[in-house]
Amino acid sequence: MVNGEQVERAQAVAAESADALIVLDSDRRVLAASPSAASFLPGAVAGTRLAEDALAAWPEILVLFLDSPPELSAYQELRAGFTAAVSHELRTPLARLLALLESAALPGSDVGELMEQARQEVEQARELIDDVLFLGELETGREVVSLGRTEAKPVVDEVVDSLADRADHAGVALAVRGDEGVELPLRPRMLRVVLENLLANSIRYAGQGSTCTVELAETADEAVLTVSDDGSGVPSVDLPRLFERFYRGDQARTSRGTGLGLAIVKHVVTSAGGEVEATSEPGQGLSIEIRFP
Repeated sequence: MVNGEQVERAQAVAAESADALIVLDSDRRVLAASPSAASFLPGAVAGTRLAEDALAAWPEILVLFLDSPPELSAYQELRAGFTAAVSHELRTPLARLLALLESAALPGSDVGELMEQARQEVEQARELIDDVLFLGELETGREVVSLGRTEAKPVVDEVVDSLADRADHAGVALAVRGDEGVELPLRPRMLRVVLENLLANSIRYAGQGSTCTVELAETADEAVLTVSDDGSGVPSVDLPRLFERFYRGDQARTSRGTGLGLAIVKHVVTSAGGEVEATSEPGQGLSIEIRFP
C-alpha cells in the first residue's frame, strides 16, 4: 500500500520534473503528474485510473509505479528506461552545442571553427533521433523487415561504394568476396541498413591501416553474411554487450556514434529469422557473422 508520505514525495518530485512523468499506484490510479505529462494527458489528475492503452499511446511519458506493479510494469519500466537513456544521450551533444555557441560570442574567438563544431553536434543529435525513430518503427512492426529474398552481392557493392570515401579518410580498406548468387531474406532497404551499420562500425573503430571485409557464403542449410576487420578488436568484457542499445566500451566513448547501430542490426536480423554473433580478440579485429536458415 502507498502511504501518505510516499504520495507527498511523489507529488513533489512530479511538480519539479521537467520530463513528462506520471506516478501511479498498482491499480494505475494517478498519484502525481508533472506539468509536462498533464499537457499530454489532461485527464491525468490525482485519483484517476489510466487505462493501459492510454499510457501506451504516449511513449513520451515516463511511468513510475509506487506500489506492487501490474502485469505490464516490466514493459513500462523498460520503456521508461529507454526514454531516459535517449534523453541522456541527447543531452550530451546539446550541452556541447550550447558551450560552443557561448564560446563563439567571446571576443577573439574563431567563429568559423566553432560553427563547424556546432554543426557536427547538430548532425550527431539528428542521427541519434533518426536511429531512435527507426528502431521504434522496427519494434512496433511498422517497418517490414523481410519480404521475399534479395540477391545480396549488388547491394553489398552499392553500400561499399557509398562508404569508400569515408573509409579512405579513416585509413580503412574495404573488400568484398564470396558467392555471387547468395540471397538473404531481407528487403533491399533492410540489407542496406545492416551493411551500413556494420561497415560504419568497422570504419569508426578498426583503426588506420586495417581492412574490413564483407563476405557472402551459402550452404545447403543457410546463407551467411560476415563483416570482419583486422583492427584493434573488442575487449572480452565488452563483447557480450556489443548489441545493447547505447552501450559503449572505453574505446567507443570518444566516438560520435549513436550507440544504436548494432542494436538495429540485431533487431533486423532476428526479425527476419536469423542469428547474429560477434567474435573478437583484442588486437585481432572484430568479426560479426549473420546466419539465415
